[in-house]
Amino acid sequence: MKIQLRQIFDAVGESLKIDYSIGVDELDNAGGYSFKSPAAVKGMIVNRAGVVKLTYEIDAELELECDRCLSEFVRGYHYSFEHILVTHTNSDDEMYVVCDNNTLDMNELAVSDLLLQLPTKILCKQDCKGLCCTCGQNLNEGDCGCVSHN
Repeated sequence: MKIQLRQIFDAVGESLKIDYSIGVDELDNAGGYSFKSPAAVKGMIVNRAGVVKLTYEIDAELELECDRCLSEFVRGYHYSFEHILVTHTNSDDEMYVVCDNNTLDMNELAVSDLLLQLPTKILCKQDCKGLCCTCGQNLNEGDCGCVSHN
């Protein structure tokens, strides 16, 4: 979703509510992840004293595979983000989002923010026991009887 921000950049006190979903087709294979449902994005863009601030939340449900036991599962994630929107900058500060031609590509920003927040190690549960290195049995489902586990 591309958002035209000229009016917000030009008028102190101006605001814009954001409430939409990013479709599964647009999310498909983003960062190698599989999304179960559209990602919901809700937030606000506000110009306060000439500073344009974006605050938003994203909710996404992903189909994942555990890094230890290889079981498939679905998990929901909820994250909140804040950014300062600018038309140009001389800084490399990641807090600023440059909106070329007064336009913000909200989908690109939201998906990028989400992917950067997801954990690097995906586990089905915190105490996942993984697979037996001898026979491959999922140890969460029970002991395999291999000598190394007795």
